[in-house]
Amino acid sequence: MTTSDVTALDDPVGSSLRGPHAHLGRRLGRAASYVPGVATFSAVPADAEAADWADLAQLLGGGQFADLFSCTATPPDDWEPVFVLEGRQLIRPADSSVEQVAAVGEAEVVELGAADVPEMLDLVTRAEPGPFWPRTHELGTYLGIRDGGRLVAMAGERLRPPGWTEISAVCTAPEARGRGHARRLVGSLADRITSRGERPFLHVAEGNSGALALYERLGFESRKQVTFRGFRTP
Repeated sequence: MTTSDVTALDDPVGSSLRGPHAHLGRRLGRAASYVPGVATFSAVPADAEAADWADLAQLLGGGQFADLFSCTATPPDDWEPVFVLEGRQLIRPADSSVEQVAAVGEAEVVELGAADVPEMLDLVTRAEPGPFWPRTHELGTYLGIRDGGRLVAMAGERLRPPGWTEISAVCTAPEARGRGHARRLVGSLADRITSRGERPFLHVAEGNSGALALYERLGFESRKQVTFRGFRTP
């Protein structure tokens, strides 16, 4: 893996919107954002100037939420801070693999689509994995597990910097936890991503020790610490 390949992960939102997710975004100058309903992530260059912030504000509109994800640029003073969250970016080494074998009687992993969105949104409400909107599933493949016909776990693909795919929305309903659903879903997605010649990566809140331990068991390694930040435009 070359250094230039890895640096796409330093600006995962911007790299995605300039590449595989260009059709799901909108741009003005050097500012970019996903379209409403897909994601609230926005991006400006690390060396953003006043004109870039003005373009992003015009792109989003006044008083709108701008999730800058892990962007290190600092917006002008009249941008209202909404949240700050410390996290970590993890990558799966190119030579890493984890055998995924379902036990006898385990529920089948199924692919989810537009018809499943109401169930996906209901699960997100119950499991609280992070931001997920009615069109978020358009970012990539989403997999789920059902119990008695009800969706109880899911995970999917989110950001797509060239050569990489982020695994996100990993969640399990409270009543179905402890059964290995997240392990199976993350492993299945990682194997799919690897099979098409890309590498999986993901982000986790620094305080989420359970998720961090799971990802490390699945072969992911910490690449760097990141700070997630959200603001409201003037």
